[in-house]
Amino acid sequence: MAESKRDYYEVLGVSKNATKDEIRSAYRKLAKQYHPDLNHSPDAPKKFEEVQEAYDVLSDDEKRQRYDQFGFAAFEQGAGTGGAGNPFQNEGYTSQGFGDVDLNDIFSAFFGGGRRSTRQNASGPQKGNDTLYRVKISFMDAINGRHITIPLTYDEPCEHCHGTGAENPDDITTCPYCGGSGYTTQRQQTIFGVMESQTTCSHCHGTGKIVKNRCSVCGGSGYNRVHKDLDVTIPAGINEGQQIRVKGKGERGVNGGENGDLYVEIKIDPDKTFRRDGNDIHIDLALGFADAALGTKIDVPTVYGTVTVDVPAGTQPDAILKLKGKGVKDLRSGRPGDQYLHVKIQTPTNLSRTQKDLLTQFKKEEDEKKKSSGWKGFFRKS
Repeated sequence: MAESKRDYYEVLGVSKNATKDEIRSAYRKLAKQYHPDLNHSPDAPKKFEEVQEAYDVLSDDEKRQRYDQFGFAAFEQGAGTGGAGNPFQNEGYTSQGFGDVDLNDIFSAFFGGGRRSTRQNASGPQKGNDTLYRVKISFMDAINGRHITIPLTYDEPCEHCHGTGAENPDDITTCPYCGGSGYTTQRQQTIFGVMESQTTCSHCHGTGKIVKNRCSVCGGSGYNRVHKDLDVTIPAGINEGQQIRVKGKGERGVNGGENGDLYVEIKIDPDKTFRRDGNDIHIDLALGFADAALGTKIDVPTVYGTVTVDVPAGTQPDAILKLKGKGVKDLRSGRPGDQYLHVKIQTPTNLSRTQKDLLTQFKKEEDEKKKSSGWKGFFRKS
């Protein structure tokens, strides 16, 4: 059974009459609150995805109108105003287009009305895409932290022209062919009437600007290809799959936009002795049955060094002993977890004659004790 979704307005904490600015403000606040890089709680990624989905719908006028009218059904397969659904949806077309032709433009031209389509102006600065770099470190490096160097090749905005591609700011003019929009409109007569289509301007290549004198450093590209060794600090306590954000080291932006960010994802080699669960550490502690029965002191390894542990007399197989504060220090609070010792009792082999005699005598006394207590070879129910 599919999990029920929360109302999008409820997710963002806004009313159904909220303005776009109110929706945007609520989204930014919640996105920052639940972003996995800032919030390491287990449910943060799911909540962040829920907030993102709600904003994607409510920030779009058309999607919001459909959601207000039909709810979640507006985005399900076959959903539509009359229940029949989009007749082209199963044929590889979207609800907005038939190939490269906007259906709304067809209806507008044929019937003389309808909604005209709008396109986002692509000539403005746009941030580049984020990139991902995976690095493997040792178990102890994840516990204690370390510095690493990443050999990185990326496009760095030109410092001379600041990404504009022009030698001087006065060398940039608005494209006279597209009027700065970055695209041109073409009209074509069809059986439905006059059709309009928009294509990227061939003169400014979608930037909306013409550079009269190109930058002498980058040749007009607005960026330079660089090879650098990037120093990254891995904080103590980082866990498998967590990421470190390095601002501005991702893919280059468009039209002078800033670079995307680089995310360094951590992979950790397992350790032969220690096992990690959150901020807690677990190890197996091998004990002879004599030490478990009589009690003993034993040196035990921790991620911070060796400590001496008092094993109480009568320790049973699979008992768990706790070393408080010997776990991993939390990334945010710095409070350490605990270390747990899982007792594994070892049965001796290749006994000497003396050992056999002592165990035989021990067994004889145990049998007499069981007989006098009425023990029948099974555990009594309490």
